[in-house]
Amino acid sequence: MILETLLIINSLLGCGGCQESHSMTLEEKTNIRHQIVEMFDHAYGNYMKHAYPADELMPLSCKGRVRGQEPNRGDIDDSLGKFSLTLIDTLDTLVVLNKLDEFEDAVRKTVRDVRFDNDVVVSVFETNIRVLGGLLGGHVMADLLRQRGERMQWYRDELLQMATELGHRLLPAFNTTSGLPYPKVNLRYGVFNPLSRTGTESDTCTACAGTMILEFAALSRLSGQSVFEEHARKTLDVLWEKRQKGSDLVGTVINIHNGEWIRRDSGVGAGIDSYYEYLMKAYILLGDNVFLQRFNIHYSAIMKYISQPPLLLNVHMHNPTMSVRSWMDSLLAFFPGLQVLTGDLKPAIETHEMLYQVTKQHKFLPEAFTTEFRVHWGQHLLRPEFAESTYYLFKATGDPYYLRVGQSIVEKLNAYARVPCGFAAVQDVRTGTHEDRMDSFFLAEMFKYLYLMFSEKSQLPIDIDDYVFTTEAHLLPVSLSITQTPVQPNVTEAAPAAQDDDLFTHSCPSTETLFPNNPSFAKTIRDGYKYLTGVGRAFNSLPVREIELPLHDNSMESVEFLKSMGISLTSLKEMTVGDAKKEQKGVFRVKLVAEVRQTPEEEEEEVVPHAVQLISPPFLGRTVLAAGPAKFGMDLTKQEHGVKGRIVKASPFNACGPVENAAELKDCVALALRGDCMFAVKARWLQHAGAIGVIFIDHREGSNSEETPLFQMVGDGDSTDDITLPLVFLFSREGAVLTAALEEHHNVDVLLLPQDRQLGHDKTQKPISMNIKLRLAEEGELEETAAGGPTLEFVLEGEDEFREQQQVCSRAATEGRTEPCSADSAQSLNSKTEPDAHP
Repeated sequence: MILETLLIINSLLGCGGCQESHSMTLEEKTNIRHQIVEMFDHAYGNYMKHAYPADELMPLSCKGRVRGQEPNRGDIDDSLGKFSLTLIDTLDTLVVLNKLDEFEDAVRKTVRDVRFDNDVVVSVFETNIRVLGGLLGGHVMADLLRQRGERMQWYRDELLQMATELGHRLLPAFNTTSGLPYPKVNLRYGVFNPLSRTGTESDTCTACAGTMILEFAALSRLSGQSVFEEHARKTLDVLWEKRQKGSDLVGTVINIHNGEWIRRDSGVGAGIDSYYEYLMKAYILLGDNVFLQRFNIHYSAIMKYISQPPLLLNVHMHNPTMSVRSWMDSLLAFFPGLQVLTGDLKPAIETHEMLYQVTKQHKFLPEAFTTEFRVHWGQHLLRPEFAESTYYLFKATGDPYYLRVGQSIVEKLNAYARVPCGFAAVQDVRTGTHEDRMDSFFLAEMFKYLYLMFSEKSQLPIDIDDYVFTTEAHLLPVSLSITQTPVQPNVTEAAPAAQDDDLFTHSCPSTETLFPNNPSFAKTIRDGYKYLTGVGRAFNSLPVREIELPLHDNSMESVEFLKSMGISLTSLKEMTVGDAKKEQKGVFRVKLVAEVRQTPEEEEEEVVPHAVQLISPPFLGRTVLAAGPAKFGMDLTKQEHGVKGRIVKASPFNACGPVENAAELKDCVALALRGDCMFAVKARWLQHAGAIGVIFIDHREGSNSEETPLFQMVGDGDSTDDITLPLVFLFSREGAVLTAALEEHHNVDVLLLPQDRQLGHDKTQKPISMNIKLRLAEEGELEETAAGGPTLEFVLEGEDEFREQQQVCSRAATEGRTEPCSADSAQSLNSKTEPDAHP
């Protein structure tokens, strides 16, 4: 199985002493594990003391949140059903943390106190993953302890019976013509009862409908009632059928009655996330190949359109080359963990490192952040997805670096989220203000992943590799795959045949192909993304082996987007054949090769060449470097005299973070190196430091304006109205001229301006154009009208007369005369027309 394979990877790559800077002693791990247990006790103890039997703890108020007694929070409150949500969600966490006495007590309380016959409308999705999943995870743990003969001898499957009851209370939501469930259900009255106060909804999110199969199939196989698994399989069939066939992507919101897409943006974050997760995990749990086939097809589409390492972007499902927003949400942080299960470790490391850099910049992962890693929504709800992916990466690589990441999560929770009555969500990571909220998933997931990360297998009461984690981190045994129920299997029709060279055809990773036996493998990948948010110095990547891939896209949107990421596209006609490739096992770089045909609108928009003119001695304007403009910042074409200033090299040179030499840069033109972050990020840092202009220099050695067309720098998709200083771009060779001049003369003044306005540039007059109508005049007509105004006279002459005029002009030129030939001869030379010309 997957998890067994990960143990093999762990043995291959787990070299605690190989990276001494990140290594962690057994004593350190033990201390951190004890710290995690103490934190859990603080959170769970305060829930039991101040909130139980309420659904959630309000950690600032030190009381329970009871639905209807607190101000309504809209859809957020649909998780609450007056069924002691936090207690049920925490059941199997108590076992993982080896708190078996507390677990037995919690099970007794659940059986004694929790009831589901409540007149309350709840989210089908949240109730399934938190409550049904919690009951099933609790039952599996209770049954295991009972079989061992040590504890729970009184237990008679009460939690499974409660889960079955709850499953039946959720089933009315599936009574739709499509098979997609209603998003809400009344626990007592269902959907269609006049007293249900629900059933008017027409759409649901993809994740809401597609995240049922693990819990429902487990319930069917444990209870022997196939109806639950049948409904969950039908839902997955509908979503698969409704995918966009051209891109193999799904949208975010779908109509539950006709299956039409309501929101067509596609990503791996909020609204879709756990749909993909459940396809892969349904294969692991149930052993049904159809789910793996579907996942592989979706995954290929994700890696083709959505994954732009280290970013995961949202695109339009029908036009997947078009990015639909310039920010990412925190829920996508689970995806690197899923990629580890898939066996695609490299992009998992890349995206995880990006997320880690964001957490270092903002203390926590904001609910949403821009592609420049700025805060979009400042909330942090103590979500566990980043800790989840950190756990999976440590499990797969054995790299102690990820223990340090886990340690940082523990420290930040204690430093910034801990309050006297538990842990409080952060209202805004920029201010550190708290929100009176501690969601149940904090206890169900966060502490489970953190504890497992710092525990040896021998220290756990269960063999964790025997279980699959649900999206709420509840534990379902993989042995369910051999527990048969009379359920009609799903079929994926016309599934593309797997290619022999497809790395993702099989669920279990190939250690030989993907994970070379090299302790520095993960570090090599991470190092290229260590300074995304501007912390530290630029990293020079090692030589890599290139793979050429076609980019079948003629739309300029994708071209501009790739440019904004610092990727230049080269026409197929301009590509050199037979480039030498430097071998480095296990590391790949994709070289995008595109043939782009411009639309008529794009053909009309020309890049206005700009110039960097060196005007201080000894250059005095004689050295002019061709430069590219920017689509944002000051428009130099509207500045009569350009922008003049002394050049100063920015520190750090990549300008991806706070400028260290701001005092030196003030009122000067900054030099900055391209790469590591977007142009707009650099511009904001340099503008904040007081620079009056920026010259970006290409980091690709040998690039020059003679061989590469100039291009316009673009922003990040967000508003760049705040950037007001002028920006120009120099290729590497031109940039070397400028930096050499600075090193030799120290004080170098430059002028930034459009190329045709450079000092000393001959400004040739544009030829005056006139519309002239010609007609043949009657003989004598010109004499009559000559006095009426200016006229042009064209005389048609015979061939002999024309030759005679040519000879006169030739003799004049030979004799060195400076006066022109006669007006008649000049006009005749310049206006020779065909005999049949008409006006």
